[in-house]
Amino acid sequence: MESVGSALERVRERMAKAAARSGRSLDEITLLGVTKIFPAAVVRAGYEAGLREFGENYVQEFESKSAELGDLPGARFHLIGHLQSNKTRKAAELFQVIQSVDSAKLARRLNEAGSKLDIYIEVKTSDETSKSGADETDLPAIVDAVRASSNLSLLGLMTVPQWSEDAEQSRPAFAHLRELAGRYGLSKLSMGMSNDFEVAIEEGATLIRVGTAIFGRRAKPA
Repeated sequence: MESVGSALERVRERMAKAAARSGRSLDEITLLGVTKIFPAAVVRAGYEAGLREFGENYVQEFESKSAELGDLPGARFHLIGHLQSNKTRKAAELFQVIQSVDSAKLARRLNEAGSKLDIYIEVKTSDETSKSGADETDLPAIVDAVRASSNLSLLGLMTVPQWSEDAEQSRPAFAHLRELAGRYGLSKLSMGMSNDFEVAIEEGATLIRVGTAIFGRRAKPA
């Protein structure tokens, strides 16, 4: 089994090639290691290999392992999974970044939690009923709600397009998210995962969310 360090090096090489193809600097692109379902020891291995940004999908799961990760200076934890409004206070305690804001109500609840948070608005770019995210027609109200919140800093937009083995199938969604961000003066784009992050970089991603290509496949929880 490939070590986390070796896998991370391979991902960074792929990032560099994609950035070069699109005339971009690698420094513009943040690599977020997706550690959902993996234990705290795997997060620590990623940290020791050089990662500083980590993504988790579930508030309750991350709460159970966060106590083991308090001694990682500079590490930042992003919630990238759907957030229920009744878990906003706990999420605000555990995470520094919330990437899955999809309503004005959720933004207001996070603001009321009282913690300073960086925010991405998740936009739905797939017709799949299982996918979360705001409809683009709701973006003006959500943008206004986040920008009116004293504890929230709006960084950009996030999306999860319909999965396909063909990474090119994600390109239209990525291009559309870039266009939407431009309408609202937002410079950050969280898009692209293990199977399609090179296309995302070519379309302007400033943050890619990579799990399997770094940590291997996750065992399904019992």
